[in-house]
Amino acid sequence: MSQIVPVKSKKELAAFIDFPHELHKNDPNYVPELFIAQRDLLTTHPFYKHSTLQAFLAYNGDKIVGRIAAVWNTNHNTFNNVSDGFFGFFDCVNDQATANSLFESAKNWLKEKGATKLVGPANPSTNETCGLLVKGFNKPPVVMMPYNPEYYVELLERAGFTKQVDLFAYSWTGQQYNDKSLQLLDKLQQRLTRSDIIIRKINLKKFKEEAAALREVYNTAWDKNLGFFPMTNEEFDYTAKDLKMILDPDFCVLAEQNGKIVGFGVAIPDINQILKTIKKGRLLPTGIFKLLLNKSKIRGIRIMLLGVVEGYRKMGIEACLYGNIIKEYRRKNLDYAEASWTLEHNDMVNRAIEAIGGDQYKTYRIYEKTI
Repeated sequence: MSQIVPVKSKKELAAFIDFPHELHKNDPNYVPELFIAQRDLLTTHPFYKHSTLQAFLAYNGDKIVGRIAAVWNTNHNTFNNVSDGFFGFFDCVNDQATANSLFESAKNWLKEKGATKLVGPANPSTNETCGLLVKGFNKPPVVMMPYNPEYYVELLERAGFTKQVDLFAYSWTGQQYNDKSLQLLDKLQQRLTRSDIIIRKINLKKFKEEAAALREVYNTAWDKNLGFFPMTNEEFDYTAKDLKMILDPDFCVLAEQNGKIVGFGVAIPDINQILKTIKKGRLLPTGIFKLLLNKSKIRGIRIMLLGVVEGYRKMGIEACLYGNIIKEYRRKNLDYAEASWTLEHNDMVNRAIEAIGGDQYKTYRIYEKTI
């Protein structure tokens, strides 16, 4: 029987972060997270100004055999008028009893907070990585997407979790995409200018002002998505600052009307190609050099955000944002791209991606269980 221990010390936190490296060391598709980024995400992220998290480790004797975090997301519950408890950062050996003990510990902690449902995985929310991989185990994850072995699906479902919603990831390889959007791009953009809407790249010299405007779009364009809750100013700035370090301005495209940003699309380089080579996610002593020296060798991107505010949809803005990203993808002659994630029932976006040749090659699932 596994012993479940709440994480309290820095040493236990380091063990919590490092456990997946040992568990998945023989999995060719596993990509280690950066230690410093995971530590901050679990401790000092602005998320904790409104919400709380408790991490747990499962031990079999002296050996760690599993981990989980229970998350009480106050802003999510207030915004959606629910009392959901979340779990995240779930990793476990292939043992049902250990998994059950971890879920039970998370459930008990959350019930004390008033939770009536257990939802996840969310690490720690839908504004970061979330979902359990249920289809597409044959390829490694791209940047800022989760990964897990196939047996996790059974661990959750045998523990009584059922599907809440699926999240889709689409892929393109090489130059195999339908470039109809490129052929129409000039005409679409000319049509938008009649409504004083222009498509432009982000201005990194005015990044702070640009980020503030993008935050407003983000918090309105996604407000009807399942599980969404608005980011606070601090949360968005924290994420934007992280993204700026790897951002290629050619892949950050804005739609603007008379100085007001009404939509944007962002694709980021797939730095997982480099992170895969950084042992245990440690930047020191050599990891930082791998990251800095190999950035130019990255051959893929992830289209991670694309949103247009209400009132500006179905005007062709979405197609122009995608078209400009594809145009840069082709100009740089990259090898692959992923668009992720989209909700399974977001037909308008999913049809648009499929129309330009996107292959729905991975599925992630958010699970739920009444408690």
